[in-house]
Amino acid sequence: MSDLFIRARDYASYAHARINHKRKYTGQPYQVHLKSVVQILSRVTEDPEVLAAAWLHDTVEDTEATHHQIEEQFGKRVAALVYQLTDISRPGDGNRAYRKALDRAHLEQSSDEAKTIKLADIIDNTRDICKHDEKFARVYVGEVGALLDVLQGGDARLVSQAQKALEKCCNKLGVELTTGSMMHTDWAEHHEQIAFSQRRAMKIFGENFSAQDIAEPLRSFDRDSSPENLIRTFDLTLSGVFGIRDKGLVSGYVRRDDLVDDVGGVGDVARAFARGQVLAAKASLHDVVQVLTRYEYCFVSIMDGVAGVISRKDMEKPVVRMWLFGIVTMMEMNISEYIRNQLVDKWQDYCSQSRLKKARELQTERLRLGQQVDLLDCLQLTDKAKILIASADDLEHLGFTSKGEADKFSRQLEGLRNHLAHGQLITDSNWPQIVEISARLEDVIKSIGRNSQAARNE
Repeated sequence: MSDLFIRARDYASYAHARINHKRKYTGQPYQVHLKSVVQILSRVTEDPEVLAAAWLHDTVEDTEATHHQIEEQFGKRVAALVYQLTDISRPGDGNRAYRKALDRAHLEQSSDEAKTIKLADIIDNTRDICKHDEKFARVYVGEVGALLDVLQGGDARLVSQAQKALEKCCNKLGVELTTGSMMHTDWAEHHEQIAFSQRRAMKIFGENFSAQDIAEPLRSFDRDSSPENLIRTFDLTLSGVFGIRDKGLVSGYVRRDDLVDDVGGVGDVARAFARGQVLAAKASLHDVVQVLTRYEYCFVSIMDGVAGVISRKDMEKPVVRMWLFGIVTMMEMNISEYIRNQLVDKWQDYCSQSRLKKARELQTERLRLGQQVDLLDCLQLTDKAKILIASADDLEHLGFTSKGEADKFSRQLEGLRNHLAHGQLITDSNWPQIVEISARLEDVIKSIGRNSQAARNE
């Protein structure tokens, strides 16, 4: 067992455990899945860097780790494999079917080693999903059937094993395995209907808060500049990164740690911008969050040239806090609207007497002050969320697979609002929560709005 293998195992285990990441259906620590993937992979390769990448394949996608940190800890080849295995799509790119197509195209361009790791991941996931969630499995087998088409460069033994695992799952479900296209037409059509324009609130926040509002200017140097010049300049900047110009245009970047004694020109250590790492100036802050989940820096293009940079510390700026607080408020408004339209006065049956008592006391005081409010307006956000969760027969239309998942999200939402209201840092220790909330807000608000409109039309 190599030192690299042990370090990757320990790093991945800690990263996932730190955010209490567990397997969805079994509740086991997430490293149980990672260990299973590595065990499957070890039957076909002894390459320590490939096995290390298998341990790390979900760290950038699911934890606080970035691609830069993986490279610093484990080297360029491991980092490259992890990048190839990390989804590049963002929630704002379109419906799930389109996002999956983007991720398939990304994997299609990956190395044979990355495809082999993905095959091991598919084998373990297929067993788990087919055993524990037959409803989602009907969607999953269609997605993975299409994915297998682009993984043929992977190890032939694992290609065959993945195919057999899918066939076994399809036989259990009583469906036919298809490749090259999505299954479950009703599901795909459902998500196709969720368009950005359906929610006025999200449109407002998407158009009026953008990357250019929080980006810092990106200073740049020519490729043949001396490292000593940049090192002196680094001491005077807080950004920690500079752009590198090639024929007058910024074509890459360099970090302070990239500059070592034996470097000739800074162009020798310049990093190319990764796919999706550069956003347009008017890109949404939601897109910025998604980029910063994978990378230390998000770069901003202005007038066809990279001229700005954003790091996680920039997400503490007042504009971002205003954006987040506004979306949380919109979220609460839409939950209230949904409850009024779906439950009318029956919602009180799903609320505890102690919470109703507090709401009535607050309503009495606010009415005394001349404010016209109903009882529902006097409940806390978590109270409204609990009503919504308890009353819903099927939470899928709200973007959740279980009541536990929905309850966890509502508590995270309340926690974020409290941090914002009290001026606490929001990126210091709970970045994964920010990412999850940012990813969910758009879909959940649209779903609630769509169902409220349907209720009014009946």
